[in-house]
Parts: sequence; structure tokens; C-alpha cells
Amino acid sequence: MNPSSSPWSEEETRQRNALCKIGELCYSRNYIAAADGNLSVRLADGDILVTPTGAMKGFLQPHQIAKVDMTGASVDGGPKASSEIGIHLVCYEQRADVRAIVHAHPPHAVAMTIADIDMQLPIIPEIIVTLGGIPTAPIATPGTHELADSIRDIVSCSDTVIMKNHGSVTMGPHLMDAYKKLDMVEHTARILWLAHCARGGLEPLPEENVRKLLASRKMLGIDQLNTLENRCGL
Repeated sequence: MNPSSSPWSEEETRQRNALCKIGELCYSRNYIAAADGNLSVRLADGDILVTPTGAMKGFLQPHQIAKVDMTGASVDGGPKASSEIGIHLVCYEQRADVRAIVHAHPPHAVAMTIADIDMQLPIIPEIIVTLGGIPTAPIATPGTHELADSIRDIVSCSDTVIMKNHGSVTMGPHLMDAYKKLDMVEHTARILWLAHCARGGLEPLPEENVRKLLASRKMLGIDQLNTLENRCGL
């Protein structure tokens, strides 16, 4: 679309295009299938762009994106927002620093929750240093207030959460950061699942090793939320 003919601001045009691009990426990576999942961005004025209900996220066009306020009400009479808009609203309510959210259904990560394997276990150094761990929220009914409430406490102290038997929520200051964390979640789940199958269980690193890894965060200039440091979900 020619920016000069766009009905939206430069920011909104950019973010609508980004939502389509990341939706396509999630679909191509098998993090979502069919009409699964939803993505959103919070604009500078506080309104939210979110993928529409029932849409295949791998094939979206910018004009198909819904625009709502912090109550979930449409602000432009456009497409209807995802039925899981509550997930996004509760994250934005809890975290003023969050500007983008990706809700996906990464297969290995969801499988880990079905098998009751804890992804908070400190095993992989890169995850210990960055995210800390990946908490699991209790099972809840999709498309209801119950689902949003199930993640409320966790998203206040973690950038990632897996909703049991359902899917992941990852958050960040921009859409690519939220997608990057989804990538990390599913890659971690895949490694842990392979290890679990190979040896019949998972063994966390010794506490001394975990302490050393967490201590390295300052040296590496990493200051993002870390669930092992703040004991989120533990």
C-alpha cells in the first residue's frame, strides 16, 4: 500500500503490516495452524491492533486487522477482534512495558504441558540466563474470562507462559521480540522433549551452576524479567 493513500497513521500502517508478517512467519513455522492463535500490538495512543476472529494468520492483509480499545470494544467499526482478546487485554493491563503479544500453539511446548513436564526446570543455560524458565498456567476454557484470569498472575512477572493443553503467550516491547520469545519457547520444549524421551526424565542443573548462570546476567547486560530471579510461578 502506498503510504500516501493509507487511511492509517504511519505507525498504524507499519504495525498492521508487521502483524501480517509475523502471522505468516508463525504459520510457516508450524507454531499455529488453521485459524489458531492471535497477535496484537498496542499503539502509542493506547488502542490495540489485533488479529481478527476466525482468520488464518498466515494469509492476513493489513485491512483485515481489528482495532479495539482497552475494553475490547471496536474503535473503528472494522473487523471483529479475536475471541481470545481477553488474553491480550490482561497482559496489557498487567504490564505497562508490553507493546506486543503473540499467542500461538507451538506443538512441543503444548505437548510438554499435556505430559505434565515442567518447563521451569533450570536445564538449558541460555534459557536460565534470559527467560529463567517458562511457567505453565492451569487449564482453562478458551474464549472465556477464565482463560485470561488463569494467566493474570504469571504474566505480571514473566514474559512467557504456556497455558496447559492449549498454547503459549509471549510478550515484548515490540512484535519481533514477542515472536523471538515464542521461538525460544518451542526450541526449548523440543530439546527437553528429546531429552525426556531419551532418558525417561529430566535432571535440572545443580544449584551452584544455576547461581553462576544468573550471576552472569549483569556481565552480559541482560536485564529482562527472569522467572528464576523473581520466583515467578514457583
